[in-house]
Amino acid sequence: MTRISEMDEAAGTTRTTGRTALVELDDVSKYYGNVRALEGVSLEVHAGEITCVLGDNGAGKSTLIKIIAGLHQHDAGTFRIDGEDVRPASPREALDRGIATVYQDLAVVPLMPVWRNFFLGSEPRKGRGPFKRLDVDLMRRTTHAELLRMGIDLRDVDQPIGTLSGGERQCVAIARAVHFGAKVIVLDEPTAALGVKQSGMVLKYVAAARDAGLGVVLITHNPHHAYLVGNRFVLLKRGAMTGSHTRDEITLDELTRQMAGGSELDDLRHELAGGAP
Repeated sequence: MTRISEMDEAAGTTRTTGRTALVELDDVSKYYGNVRALEGVSLEVHAGEITCVLGDNGAGKSTLIKIIAGLHQHDAGTFRIDGEDVRPASPREALDRGIATVYQDLAVVPLMPVWRNFFLGSEPRKGRGPFKRLDVDLMRRTTHAELLRMGIDLRDVDQPIGTLSGGERQCVAIARAVHFGAKVIVLDEPTAALGVKQSGMVLKYVAAARDAGLGVVLITHNPHHAYLVGNRFVLLKRGAMTGSHTRDEITLDELTRQMAGGSELDDLRHELAGGAP
């Protein structure tokens, strides 16, 4: 795969040409019986870039996540990973292909220590036969080192992960995905339930994952958060794609306007100004 890129440091964007997308959806649709959950959606995810998917509740964001994560298979269109047509049959298959999904609820065990959650389901062991046991020291050291590499300096990785803030738990999940070899991270509304300071923390580590060369899919309903870190923007409404833009093609004001309803919002403003019922 050939990579040609130039970084505009002021805008925090990467313009790329001549390389294969890590993940590409082309005119993808998903139906549940007669219900259209997603129709004609296309997007690209490149290494070292963040693709933001924006939409309100019911826009189709969750269905899109499930297709990329391997939970559901698409009914029409093309799903490519590294240029190869694929149809992942499970989240494990998607993960084996380098796609890690971090859901909003994070799927952590609150009373377990940070290091145990970091390796949950992938614990290294040492010893042989009946003496085989968890390599706790290795997990502690690795967890602390990997978090530190992402700029997260936890005083004690033995503390229960439930004692961390929401932003810190999101950052641990991102660091875990990076450690286990993800090439693409899908983040499901990582800042939805967070305050301004914690949202800023999460966006900082999302940008760190991008700068480490990963492709990131950021699902959000907040255009301000998306515009702070995004390189590409895909807007969804009622399962259909209403816009697709690169950062240099759209301003924050226009992105916010389209997210808020665009012409529908203008019509509403006109009705309210005219005193229409």
